Formats: sequence, structure tokens, C-alpha cells
Amino acid sequence: MPENTMWELQTAVVAGGTGGLGSGVAAALARRKMRVLTLARNAPKAAREGLEHLAGNAADEATAARVLDEIQPDLVVLCAGVKPLLRPLHLQTWETFSEAWEVDTKSAFVWLRNALLLPMKPGTHIIVVSSAAAIHGSVLSGGYAGAKKTQWFIAKYAALEAERRKLGIHIHCLLPMLTQTGIGQAATAAYAARAGLSAEEFAKKFGAPLTPELMGQAVVDLHEDPAKWNQVVYQIDGRGLTAVTG
Repeated sequence: MPENTMWELQTAVVAGGTGGLGSGVAAALARRKMRVLTLARNAPKAAREGLEHLAGNAADEATAARVLDEIQPDLVVLCAGVKPLLRPLHLQTWETFSEAWEVDTKSAFVWLRNALLLPMKPGTHIIVVSSAAAIHGSVLSGGYAGAKKTQWFIAKYAALEAERRKLGIHIHCLLPMLTQTGIGQAATAAYAARAGLSAEEFAKKFGAPLTPELMGQAVVDLHEDPAKWNQVVYQIDGRGLTAVTG
């Protein structure tokens, strides 16, 4: 089958695809002529060519079940997540500390659970966008790092179950380094202030920045040949993808 035809016959759902890294993913897939549906609670401020919009909460189990059953996407990318409250532990409340668990972690759980229950058709693909905070921690963002590490575990557990049951479902988990999108910019400013550095000085410690465009290309690469990328978890930064074991 010609390469372009393969993409044109497929449908992708990008949760959180209306902003940040998710917008780069949605745009990259649309350029490949996939049918792309972005899922977010609120409609985007402006319509974007080649994209359709679904209104819904990515952490809602009924939404995940309905979208998987009715649309039967070939690719699901879970980019939806909260912007953590950037304060030290003692200035958090339990509600602010645990917010990422109720959105980011729960989203990974309900989509992967329903993908296995349905199950999704062989050859379909789910990519969970976690965070490099799952490796390095994040002292100013409450339970965010732990929530992101649990997304990693959930993706690995689901991949093992899909393999055990011979479902043919591909599952990846991406750990983006600090970015200069909304969440990344706020985190950079907070950690720079804590270290007594300017935001520019702090950002230089992380090398080439990860952009929405680079994130989109990484998702395209993973979906184009998932068998080539035979690890479940990859860190991603301005240099590309690096396998993470453990």
C-alpha cells in the first residue's frame, strides 16, 4: 500500500490536541492526511484546517469507552493534563497535590483499560504522553512527578497484557523534557527563580528545546513503524527519542 494511502485511511484521536505539545501532534498527523479529531473540554479558539473537534473530558471513562467503540481510531495520543500548581510541598493542599492523579493518571488508566476491554483492533496504537519528571522528580509541582510515573507503569502493564493476550495493540509512553509550551514555561520560570537564575540561563541547562513540531514528528515516526520502536517508554527532547528501560 502506498505510504500516503496508509495514512489517509486512518483516524487519530489526540486528547489535549488543541494546545501545547498536543497541537504539534495533531498538526503533524493532519499533514499526513489522517482524519484527526482533537479531544478537549472546550472547543479551540479558532478552527484549524484538517482537524475535527470532540468536546469531552479525557479522564472520563464513558468518554473513552464511547470514542473507542464508535470511532474505532487507529491511533490515540493522550496529551491531556493539568497545569500543576508550582509551589513547595508545604504550600500545597491535598487537592492541589493530587490534581494530576485525577486527570493525567486517570486518563491513561481509562483509555488503556477500555482499549483492552473492547479490545481495539489489531495494529492500533496508543501513545501516552507522560513527563521526564517521572525520572527526575519535580519538587515544585506536588504529586505531578508521581502521577506521571504511574502513567509510565500503566502503559507498561497494558503493553504486557496486550502481548499476553496477543491483541496486536501497540502501546508507547513518551517522557518529554522541559518544554517552552505553557506548562514548561511556567515550570522554567519557577525553577529558575528558586535557583537564582534567569529563565534563559535555566533553560540552557536542558540543551535544545523540545517543540510541538518535534513532538509531532516523534509521534509520526512511532506510528509509521511501531515495531522498530520496540521499547514501551522513550524520553524525548530536542535531540529526539531515547529508550528508557526499567
